[in-house]
Amino acid sequence: MFISPIQPVPELRDATRVVLALKAAGEQTRLRALALLTEGELAVGELAQALDQSQPRVSRHLKLLTEAGLVERAPEGAWVFYRLPRAATTERQFADAALAMLDPGDPVLARDAERLGAIRASRDEAAAEYFERNAADWDRVRGLHLPEADIDSAILAAAGEGPFELMVDVGVGQGRMIQLFAERVRRAEGFDTSRQMLAIARASLDDLKAKAALRFGDAYAPPIEAGAADIVTIHQVLHFLADPGRAIKEAARLLKPGGRLLIVDFAPHDLEFLREEHAHRRLGFADREIAEWCEASGVRKPKATTLAPKRKDALTVKIWAGDKL
Repeated sequence: MFISPIQPVPELRDATRVVLALKAAGEQTRLRALALLTEGELAVGELAQALDQSQPRVSRHLKLLTEAGLVERAPEGAWVFYRLPRAATTERQFADAALAMLDPGDPVLARDAERLGAIRASRDEAAAEYFERNAADWDRVRGLHLPEADIDSAILAAAGEGPFELMVDVGVGQGRMIQLFAERVRRAEGFDTSRQMLAIARASLDDLKAKAALRFGDAYAPPIEAGAADIVTIHQVLHFLADPGRAIKEAARLLKPGGRLLIVDFAPHDLEFLREEHAHRRLGFADREIAEWCEASGVRKPKATTLAPKRKDALTVKIWAGDKL
């Protein structure tokens, strides 16, 4: 008599995945790494510093966590970033449950968090120094991509005609976005963490001071009332940030329902010198990545516009526009 093989039921398949996750997470260093990744994506070198262990050793631990589905690996040029799974997978649910049982006051975890804070502070200081050095020479830096006139036209087309009651510009820089939208907005507010950039922006927006206000502020803690803006722009800011997804979430929080989020940045590229010489943390973003961050922030899947370079050594500029649900 023929007996058909027993087919595994979904519950057993999920149980197998949980067992693999248990084995991967059941080691102190790997559990510490998971705890650090709750702060956002990190490069392998940053994790090694925060854990105070060698990079090869940490890489081996991350390999096991990746194979078990507890973390996602995202290679980018010479760097590799790691993050907790974005989708609500069985493994992500397990990781969240395990991490919820940890005591944040544990001395080992506290030291890891302290070292990570020092790493981020050092990186932010380097980026701030870069902005201070280059604030007066920003036009030369922008020469790496298409002419600004071409990009500006595409930005305005992606934004829509308006008029917009309130525009908020995240990382205002020299104030170019506020200048660009001057005819379409009744009020504009911009903020930046570089005081030198703010000084330059105030000078360049002097003729718009009746409608434009600038202040010191952080992309992770915007100094703007939630739900107040009709349009929020993030122009060439995300590639400097350690946690772009968090910045998008905070920007989306500023929008009214139906308000538009407009992101301008680079497509993925391999110009490593931008990390070394220009403080770029990320070498561009894929459409899928931006879309996931937007949708997780309550913004409808953004429409992407691609502005391909005319020179081989130039960068492709991307514009993503999506509306708050």
